[in-house]
Amino acid sequence: MKCGNCGEISEKWQYIRLMDNVALKGGRGSASMVQKCKLCSRENSIEILSSTIKSYNAEDSEKFKTIVEFECRGLEPVDFQPQAGFAAEGVESGTVFSDINLQEKDWTDYDEKAQESVGIYEVTHQFVKC
Repeated sequence: MKCGNCGEISEKWQYIRLMDNVALKGGRGSASMVQKCKLCSRENSIEILSSTIKSYNAEDSEKFKTIVEFECRGLEPVDFQPQAGFAAEGVESGTVFSDINLQEKDWTDYDEKAQESVGIYEVTHQFVKC
């Protein structure tokens, strides 16, 4: 994350959990992540807008698609490093694959119902400011 006030880039937060909710200083509500900048001491926050979360489907393959939006107050995301906890469903078989780890940006498995290999390959991302 990068501080919008002074530009400091922090490695402190590697990921944001969707279920976390942190109280803002002074009782101003809550956010998905709150971080105080080491350089300028400003308290910054990001809220995951849960109503914007969308699935990435087979028809979206090899295209960028907005899958989540954030309300950023003083922070700017600069990188995305997928971890474990993703899920997928076989297009033809409906087989559910849970707890997929995308840390290596690739995942493969075998779909017994469809009798074929399945996978997610070369995960990439981009952030778009609105």
